Amino acid sequence: MLQITDTIAIADDELEWSFARSGGPGGQNVNKVASKAVLRWKAAATTSSIPETARARMPVLFPSRFTTDGDAVITSQKYRDQERNKEDCLLKLAEMVRVSLVEPVVRKKPKVTKGAKKRRVADKRRNSDKKQSRRVGGDD
Repeated sequence: MLQITDTIAIADDELEWSFARSGGPGGQNVNKVASKAVLRWKAAATTSSIPETARARMPVLFPSRFTTDGDAVITSQKYRDQERNKEDCLLKLAEMVRVSLVEPVVRKKPKVTKGAKKRRVADKRRNSDKKQSRRVGGDD
C-alpha cells in the first residue's frame, strides 16, 4: 500500500513492476543484475481513492510519464540496487499524485478602475487637442 496522504492510498495490486539492466555506475555488476525498476500504474482503470479531478489532471501535468492508454510509467536507475530504485519509483509516483491534488487557481481578470478610465480618456482628449492645434487650414 502506497500511502500518499492520510486519506489517499494506492493498493499494491494496482502497481506492476518490471526490472531491466541499468546503465550508469556499477562496474561488471551492471551486466549481471537487473537493477533498473520500471513501475506501471493503470491510472485510467484504477478504482483507488484518488479523486477523479486529480486523476484527470495528472496526464496534463506529466505528459511524458503517461502512455496513450492512460498508464503511468515511471522508471528509476538512480541507485545500484533494485530495492532502492523501487522506493525511488514509489516516491516519484506519490509526488506526482500530490502535485495533481492541488487545484489550479483560476486567474481573475483585473477590472480597470474608474479613475484609470477617466485618466485615459483625458489623455486622449489632450493629445487630440494638441494635434488639432497644429492644423493650419482645418476648415475646407
